[in-house]
This record gives sequence, C-alpha cells and structure tokens, in this order.
Amino acid sequence: MTTDLAIWLLLAIAVVAANLPWLSDRLLFVKELPGGKPLWLRLLEWLLLYLVVGAVALGLERKTLGDIHPQGWEFYTVTLCLFLVFALPGFLYRYDLKHHLDRARRRNA
Repeated sequence: MTTDLAIWLLLAIAVVAANLPWLSDRLLFVKELPGGKPLWLRLLEWLLLYLVVGAVALGLERKTLGDIHPQGWEFYTVTLCLFLVFALPGFLYRYDLKHHLDRARRRNA
C-alpha cells in the first residue's frame, strides 16, 4: 500500500467515523435504546471512534513507513479538532436539519 493511498483511506475512514454517532440511534451500533440516545452518549461514542481511528492511523503508519513516529500533545489536539470538524455534517443533520425535514413531512402528509 502506498503512502498516498493510506492517507486517503484514513481520511475517508475518519469522515465516516466522525459522523456515525450522529446518524445512528443505536448504542455502539448494536443496542437500541428505548428513549433514544442522549447527547452525552453520542459524544462519548464520538470520542471512542476518535480513538479507534487513531489506532487505525497508527496501524497504517506502521504498515506504510515501518515504524511509528512519536508525537507531542499538539498533534493529538489538532487531530481531535480535525475529527470535530469532520463530525459537523452529522451533528447539523441530527440537531437542525432532521427536525426541519420531519416538520415538513408532517405538514405535507
């Protein structure tokens, strides 16, 4: 696997993973919660997916470069903020657009 392909694959995985907690009402995509999933649980799930994507990134780095380069706290802060930006479409869909779409469907039905 080339380094370019690994980077694009990691970015695609990160964008999908960052949006999953906002698009699914299941806890860790397995268990349906009776009252829906609260915001704090979505944030916890989002943080867990950040760690999973980080583990995938470490694996891809090891596979393509042969070793893992040490990083400081600044690197992890930037990647967390980037993961937060990637989650924006899912968050906006869940807490803004979905309510407008549901209201429009009820009004037209």
